[in-house]
Amino acid sequence: MTRLAFCCTNTNADPWLDGLRAALPEADVSLWRSGDPVADYAVVWAPPQDFFDQQPGLKAAFNIGAGVDALLKLQIAPTTLLVRLDDAGMAAQMAEYVCHAIIRAYRGLDHYAAIAQTGRWQPIEPPARTDFPVGIMGLGVLGARVAQAVRQFEFPVNGWSRTAKALDGIECFHGRAQLPAFLAATRVLVCLIPLTPDTRGILNRHTLAQLRPGGVVINVARGAHLVDDDLLALLDSGHLSGATLDVFHTEPLPADHPFWRHPKVTVTPHVSAQTLRQQSITQIAQKLRTLERGEAVAGMVDRASGY
Repeated sequence: MTRLAFCCTNTNADPWLDGLRAALPEADVSLWRSGDPVADYAVVWAPPQDFFDQQPGLKAAFNIGAGVDALLKLQIAPTTLLVRLDDAGMAAQMAEYVCHAIIRAYRGLDHYAAIAQTGRWQPIEPPARTDFPVGIMGLGVLGARVAQAVRQFEFPVNGWSRTAKALDGIECFHGRAQLPAFLAATRVLVCLIPLTPDTRGILNRHTLAQLRPGGVVINVARGAHLVDDDLLALLDSGHLSGATLDVFHTEPLPADHPFWRHPKVTVTPHVSAQTLRQQSITQIAQKLRTLERGEAVAGMVDRASGY
């Protein structure tokens, strides 16, 4: 019988175990404990190194989150396939979160919330949409969905990725050589790139200063993409007008971090796109059976590229 181990840190295991057992009645599904017999497959999120040390013969590990940067820091047997979920309901959530943040900035909704507390009636005129171009960094499954969603609101949309992409109605840039042109064409920057050694700290004083004046930063990828002090300096100088941040270097965000108190920063607790359990379970079951048949599956992680 195929053995499937569940090893997900800070996750309520019982609903996952029940769902996986129902979706994979032919498998022995169990919550992993140190010393357990070797499994054939695993469902993981932020597992300890000890898990992989005890699973040298693991065929594949299914990661239940969008990012795999934490997984790639571990020592994992090269014969173990690492598999991402294709979407599992995250793309629609990410699109609605990003569109909300963009429209809130464009329509000045924070301004109206503030003056409502004082009882003032003070309409403001939003800028022309042509003066509010949105740039999406990262054009994978999530980034492409977000770009198309933003386009429905008739904002100019640019996209940037490591390698060349083509998306209908999106002006696409790629590679480090085209990054300055992408930034110069962007007023609202949305970060959706994977975290790799090459992208760590990519949102810094040098890159963010290249955005159009009054720029807005929306980071929904990883906290390590952003140099916090550089963002704060550009907000205080007035070059940037606001930031919506869902991810941070340390999570939960420490109570004394200046982001909590800065008037131009909106903080949310890493909720822009949460894994939907039943959709994830259905996808894991399908991928596991496909692998058991000796066939390839979508979502294979390329360890060299980092995603």
